[in-house]
Amino acid sequence: MSEAEDRKPRSDEARYDPEITSEFAIPEGIEVSEGGGEPETTSEFVLPKGLETPQSPGAEPEGSAFSTPSVYSANEAPTAFTPATGVPLVSLVKDAPWQDRMRTMLRMPVAERPAPEPVQRVEEEGPAVPRVLDLTLRIGELLLAGGEGAEDVEAAMFAVCRSYGLDRCEPNVTFTLLSISHQPSLVDDPVTASRTVRRRGTDYTRLAAVFRLVDDLTDPETHVSLEEAYRRLAEIRRNRHPYPGWALTLASGLLAGAASVLVGGDLIVFFAAAVGAMLGDRLAWLCAGRGLPEFYQFTVAAMPPAMIGVAFALAHVDVKASAVVTGGLFALLPGRALVAGVQDGLTGFYITAAARLLEVLYFFVGIVAGVLVVLYFGVKVGGKLNPDAALVINERPLIQIAASMLLSLTFAVLLQQERSTVLWVALNGGVAWTVYGAMHYVADISPVASTAVAAGLVGLFGQLLSRYRFASALPYTTAAIGPLLPGSATYFGLLNMAQNEVNKGLVSLANAASLAMAIAIGVNLGSEVFRLFLRVGSPGKRRAAKRTRGF
Repeated sequence: MSEAEDRKPRSDEARYDPEITSEFAIPEGIEVSEGGGEPETTSEFVLPKGLETPQSPGAEPEGSAFSTPSVYSANEAPTAFTPATGVPLVSLVKDAPWQDRMRTMLRMPVAERPAPEPVQRVEEEGPAVPRVLDLTLRIGELLLAGGEGAEDVEAAMFAVCRSYGLDRCEPNVTFTLLSISHQPSLVDDPVTASRTVRRRGTDYTRLAAVFRLVDDLTDPETHVSLEEAYRRLAEIRRNRHPYPGWALTLASGLLAGAASVLVGGDLIVFFAAAVGAMLGDRLAWLCAGRGLPEFYQFTVAAMPPAMIGVAFALAHVDVKASAVVTGGLFALLPGRALVAGVQDGLTGFYITAAARLLEVLYFFVGIVAGVLVVLYFGVKVGGKLNPDAALVINERPLIQIAASMLLSLTFAVLLQQERSTVLWVALNGGVAWTVYGAMHYVADISPVASTAVAAGLVGLFGQLLSRYRFASALPYTTAAIGPLLPGSATYFGLLNMAQNEVNKGLVSLANAASLAMAIAIGVNLGSEVFRLFLRVGSPGKRRAAKRTRGF
């Protein structure tokens, strides 16, 4: 074309020249299907051609949850937080009692636990999982309500499940809630059950019966079906207390009298402290019958001994009024809950330990409130109570040893222990006070260290007696620490505060708290030392013990 023709406007025919492409035409290089009809329309979610995606491997065969995955490579694994020396393995001693074996397995990782070996006969189709879990929770409820430590409750629940062949069971114990989870297999849904502990009662006879039931369930030679286990558990729940109400009231009075003798009281002080403690016990029973919380029960029970002590001071009777009040406090101090709380903290159950120690704190505040109100009004009306009397405790070894044994014996009665264990507990309490007196009064060692050593021996001998009888250690240790409880330090701290000497009172109360912690730590340490170095309870000894007991 010439330059002039180029400047002319194009005709309509030229506009539709096939060589001229439209903006809607398919660009060159794009392939379209040659088939007839309309071209294929693609979705916006279709992967473009040429884009390669990783192909997922075929489904792995069903296996155990604890086996190494097929895609795992040790060379490509991330850095593990493992020390160069390695992690020490927890060894499982087969001839140890069931408490130690189950406690050891609970402390092991789930992947390292040995497979369960059912020791109880079950039906051909396997055990009824919901019923086994329900039986386990009911046993744990009785143990926890009776004051057993959280770790021992978990060990008992774990033992019941494994005795019926349930694998991959995880018990969980808190202060008021029990739960257990069981996963039958990798592809099955887990079965979880829980139970709330609403009532707590001190009955070590029932506690010992539950331990015997668990011991029989874990013994291969004693076959207990589920129905038989339920029947025995129902009998345990319905059992009557071994001591009547009047015996408990008399025991609380004798306990207070024996405690007053330990701190220097004479015969008059013994009877006065006994009367005050018995009045306080009856008032506490009256408040309990009206449904008042335990805080107010402790407050009311602490008032009568303090009133009698103030009455002696007002009447100018030549007796140790402080010993009367101290004896009354011995019967109220929550030594059982304190030991259980510290033990739970030392074994890693911090939530349960915090709840137990908070319970002890509330009880202690209730005792403080009751005694402090009486002492305050006693000082206001002219009662001459001398805080320095704590420094002039008479040393009478034979009388004090006898008083400590009487205190432990009556404490065992208050805890509703079996009558066959009362004598052993009294001897253990006498040993505790003998060690304390020899270290504190003779060797002039600090009371905290003396208390810790004496409490350690109580825990050691308590574990020895419990393993010999295949029972819980609580009945042999709780009452034996009675002579070591800080009753005098608590009283003199409250007396100083009532006389507006707050600094001295706080120092004395801090001393009482130190003594209480020394008792709890000493008992737990003695028990752990026994488990670490001594082995009592092989299968042969267990069978011989069962034949002796008549099983």
